[in-house]
Amino acid sequence: MNTKTNVARAQPLADNGFANDVLSGLSAPRKWLAPKYFYDERGSQLFEAITGLKEYYPTRCELAILREHKADIARVFGAKTALIEFGTGSTRKVRIILDAATTVDAYVPVDISAEMLWQEARQLQHDYPRLRVLPVAADFTQPFRLPSAIVGLARAGFFPGSTIGNFEPQDAAAFLRHAGRILGSRATLVVGVDLVKDANILNAAYDDAAGVTAQFNLNLLTRINRELAADFDVDKFSHRAFYNTERRRIEMHLVSGRRQTVNIAGHVIEFAAGEIIHTENSYKYTIESFALLAQSAGWTPIRAWTDGFFSVHALAKA
Repeated sequence: MNTKTNVARAQPLADNGFANDVLSGLSAPRKWLAPKYFYDERGSQLFEAITGLKEYYPTRCELAILREHKADIARVFGAKTALIEFGTGSTRKVRIILDAATTVDAYVPVDISAEMLWQEARQLQHDYPRLRVLPVAADFTQPFRLPSAIVGLARAGFFPGSTIGNFEPQDAAAFLRHAGRILGSRATLVVGVDLVKDANILNAAYDDAAGVTAQFNLNLLTRINRELAADFDVDKFSHRAFYNTERRRIEMHLVSGRRQTVNIAGHVIEFAAGEIIHTENSYKYTIESFALLAQSAGWTPIRAWTDGFFSVHALAKA
């Protein structure tokens, strides 16, 4: 089948509201920015570099779990299934699933970063010519339309990478309910979940010696400069990350190195010396605590695979 005609484009329901979210977050008493905006083209490239760092265990561990248990994971999908991936990025994880899941007839990658989405979709279509690849450029946390080409197929979701940990627990439950509405009844969902572990391991994973995670965090300011006509002096901010033991989460911040003023889309934002922008949380779970979270959102845990550092969960919708 011709690759060009087999990769179909679909549109999100609404604009992603980047400017409004940035201004809202930076005008708050405790400044914040949404981590979903990390992933412009440069941010996506930096994150891929992070996943290869020796300190950053989650990707390495998740890939090993997927490879070891791919046959078991594939068995949770029904016959003639459309596999919808929330927040795609690189397709290297889903390729492991696709190699084992012969019942998957269509693949729907959903991502806010359109550039990387189309690039990965084209390459995947070339490598899997019998698979219908139907990318959707959208914020996967908001309502979006699935391609009409998957009508009549069973639906399964794929949400790897421990992105679920970036949500506050109540928002993680809300996302799981949202995924259930997108996927519909009798769907399945495979989710990657990072586990609670020694704080030294966690701190190193999010503040690597080479400073790649710092570049990733600071790139968010560069993106705001480029897309919102802002004038952040990026060199006047620094990266800070640490594990909050009480709340079982990694926190990432950008710290203002001095008192300064920033102009963004016609608005003036004041920063005090040492003031922080909270850019990301990454919550860590136990197998049991994530199962309880999934149940609270209307999903039934089927199985969980783990190496003690990371876990992959299969959930079913009644």
